[in-house]
Amino acid sequence: MPKKRAYNSESRKAQSQNTKNRILSVSKELFASKGFEKVTIEEIAQKAEVSSPSIYAIFQSKRGILFALMDEALAPEKFEALVETGKKEKSPGKRLENTSRMTRQLYDAEREQFDLLRGASLLDPVFKELELEKERRRFQRQEEFVQTMYAEKLFKKDLSLERVRDILWAFTGRDLYRMMVIERDWSSNDYEQWLAKLLIETLLKND
Repeated sequence: MPKKRAYNSESRKAQSQNTKNRILSVSKELFASKGFEKVTIEEIAQKAEVSSPSIYAIFQSKRGILFALMDEALAPEKFEALVETGKKEKSPGKRLENTSRMTRQLYDAEREQFDLLRGASLLDPVFKELELEKERRRFQRQEEFVQTMYAEKLFKKDLSLERVRDILWAFTGRDLYRMMVIERDWSSNDYEQWLAKLLIETLLKND
């Protein structure tokens, strides 16, 4: 009997994930073809062959769907693997190089969603708050990394902890990637190498 319950639980979990993936796939297609502001939850539900209440239960709102699309651009397990690699590095330069690599891979994965994100930000004032929240989360995720290196006295002496956090957050932002890679047509490799050099020269002590 316990085995049957476990089987049913796994089956429901797989079904729920399939439903979520189908909603995200349909939403991405509709947002790209019609624009975020013109798509309705009912339209997504009809094309994804699910009920509107199911979509609200999973994502709460249309902007919740778009947020999920951005969050799932880079598989969570791949992101965590990059984070763990950085923690194992002893060289401060290598740690910042890993940060640049992680930044590049994240934005490469998000690149298809950039037009959706920016278009929604321009056309939907409410979504702008969501974009800002995503940036606040990114700033918070960098906290432990910066604090660890700061405690090891690896940064330039005239840089406070708060200033280091601000610089790292700004330099690893989406807008810088967009300007260099998408608008100026840099390769992702060139962007990653340039970002690593910029972070190292700006933040680390010379000795």
